[in-house]
Amino acid sequence: MKIGILSDSHNEHENVKHAADVFKSLGVEKVIHCGDLTTARILDELSTFVLYVVFGNVDLDRETISLTTKRLNENNLVAEYLDLTITGKRIFIIHGDDWYKLDQAIHSGKYDYVFTGHTHQVRDEKVGKTRVINPGALGGKYGGQRSIAILDLKTGHMERYFVD
Repeated sequence: MKIGILSDSHNEHENVKHAADVFKSLGVEKVIHCGDLTTARILDELSTFVLYVVFGNVDLDRETISLTTKRLNENNLVAEYLDLTITGKRIFIIHGDDWYKLDQAIHSGKYDYVFTGHTHQVRDEKVGKTRVINPGALGGKYGGQRSIAILDLKTGHMERYFVD
């Protein structure tokens, strides 16, 4: 199963729309958003996917984000962080601004994957048995090339895609 991973979209609708098009074209059914949506309206661009959304430090209207996430699909999940299993892989999703909680999850040995955002920096590294992935950012004031990732949970193969 392929999952789409994005973070720090910061209300950049065109970038998220482009990401959704890439996800659709490659058969992604589930999308992880690692926080900093900024507003709930950005979720409309991802309405055709099952969504796993965590709050970022600029997601101030968490109630509206929560209501919108659930309105789009009752199977969607939204929280401060998520601890779940998808196709037999134990996954932890966190925005990353809580450095202690992020570090704790990475070094716990409980997870196959930890997905994070916040830094706007791409990360793909193995720490013990845990693979830590940050897809980079789709928006925000910090520079750098905008990117998303698609991970095949069956094979562990990940591809990054750039958004111009």
